[in-house]
Amino acid sequence: MDSLAQRVDAVVIGASAGGVEALSILLPALPAGLRAPVFVVQHLPRDRDSLLVEIFAPRCAVPLQEAQDKHPIEPGNVYFAPPDYHLLLDAGPRLALSVDAPVHYSRPAIDVLFQSAAELYGPRLLGMVLTGGNQDGAEGLASIRAAGGLTAVQDPADAQMPLMPECALATGPADFVLPLRALATLLGTLDAVSKTRSAA
Repeated sequence: MDSLAQRVDAVVIGASAGGVEALSILLPALPAGLRAPVFVVQHLPRDRDSLLVEIFAPRCAVPLQEAQDKHPIEPGNVYFAPPDYHLLLDAGPRLALSVDAPVHYSRPAIDVLFQSAAELYGPRLLGMVLTGGNQDGAEGLASIRAAGGLTAVQDPADAQMPLMPECALATGPADFVLPLRALATLLGTLDAVSKTRSAA
């Protein structure tokens, strides 16, 4: 079977309330040797250091790091947006951090990451919206859909906070609306799923 990276060049994931628990199921599902980079916005307090790398690194088979401005994007790495900075993806490809105004009261904002990723990766992008208590991520997922990328949303009935998935689905249909365990499986079997979608 082809690897995930042969079907999808990048993955973006957005989460808010309940997101750390959700990511603890998703991120360990990423297979060792994954070539696609993964970018994560988890809403965080602006005035505290992020501990996401320390929390997840012992459980994951792929390298994890906090995003740094202007650093080249490396295949198979997971990048977390740092507190109080928007994370964007630029041509190169490379990371970019911004202190532009918060979006939906959030910095980092999911929409900002998703929209820049859609511009960079187009139809070879997978975007995932997880649990959360506001509408951040809805417009970003719509941008990914418009660019021809794959979209996935945590089933609102499975989410600790269903509002964010509900808002994402209100902008249009997603390719996958699944509970967390099935989204984790998707990350490991996306090649076969993508072939099915292409044939549909």
